[in-house]
Amino acid sequence: MSKKHNFSAGPCILPQEVFEKSAAAILDFNGIGLSLLEISHRSKDFVPVMDEARAIVKRLMKLDDDYEVIYVGGGASLQFLMVPFNLMKSENGKAAYLDTGTWAAGAIKEAKKLGTVDVVGSSKAENYSFIPKDYKVGSEYDYFHCTSNNTIYGTQMRSFPEVDTLMVCDMSSDIFSRVIDFSKFDIIYAGAQKNMGPAGVTMVVVKKSVLGKTGRDIPSYLDYSLHIAKDSMFNTPPVFPVYATLLTLQHLENNGGIEAAEIRNEAKAKLLYDEIDRNPLFETFCVKEDRSLMNACFKLLDESKKDEFDAAWKAAGINGLNGHRSIGGYRASMYNALPIESVQVLVDVMKNIN
Repeated sequence: MSKKHNFSAGPCILPQEVFEKSAAAILDFNGIGLSLLEISHRSKDFVPVMDEARAIVKRLMKLDDDYEVIYVGGGASLQFLMVPFNLMKSENGKAAYLDTGTWAAGAIKEAKKLGTVDVVGSSKAENYSFIPKDYKVGSEYDYFHCTSNNTIYGTQMRSFPEVDTLMVCDMSSDIFSRVIDFSKFDIIYAGAQKNMGPAGVTMVVVKKSVLGKTGRDIPSYLDYSLHIAKDSMFNTPPVFPVYATLLTLQHLENNGGIEAAEIRNEAKAKLLYDEIDRNPLFETFCVKEDRSLMNACFKLLDESKKDEFDAAWKAAGINGLNGHRSIGGYRASMYNALPIESVQVLVDVMKNIN
């Protein structure tokens, strides 16, 4: 069977060489006669993997030594709770949140369990069809939290605000896809399965100098400082997802880094959005200025064409194009590893629907 054109929103498409090296490591890791899946996480063979998986993030993001990188379990959803535990003060804690979609709403829900949350901007009433922009975040807040990209609705923060407090960002679905001044953020977190590895591990970038100031008695696993002190080995880490993430980041670094990825991603997005705008059968769910480079979410304006379109893209070897169950339509996720040739296949299918 030929390789599919994988537009799935996550788990994501990964570079072919990552699959090949990961598969080889499962059979025999580093030629030691043992599988990656059966070696100790503290062995001389795996410790360098974890060390480099942390170091490469800082290189790619161009961050200084005040930042540390950890890998933890629980998905980005656990970070919805870890962030307020580590940044929201125990007495009169207060945080500002931007509500731009389902995952942002999930983060808001968890933070409210630990203190006061002010939603400084929301597009919920308009079905999250745009990114709010007219808001201010002052020093009265312990931190500001935003979600950079919204996979369900196809919106993306194309710029980030200037705030008078700490800034936290959930970058799960567009991490490493575009050039950003990552030093603007005090915490960045991302579930690996959207753009940098398989499901099972979450990468967190933490500015160490902002920790230890809440007055909270933080449960051990939720304490960033403990994970940093233990070199991301507080508990047995998910060795395979960490290794596959490292391979993915090495592939990115060896192919021009984030700068080159951004150029490729902009070209892919332009190709698809140009066809959506040209073709009277299709329309995006969101406003043009906030369209995501990672997730193009769109719908058919003539439902009588649905069966024809669905049969055509499936026959073309396209996978994962159905939209999220909450809004329907279609979603073309164009993560770093998706080649522009796959986007062209989708565009050709769209052009041929009469």
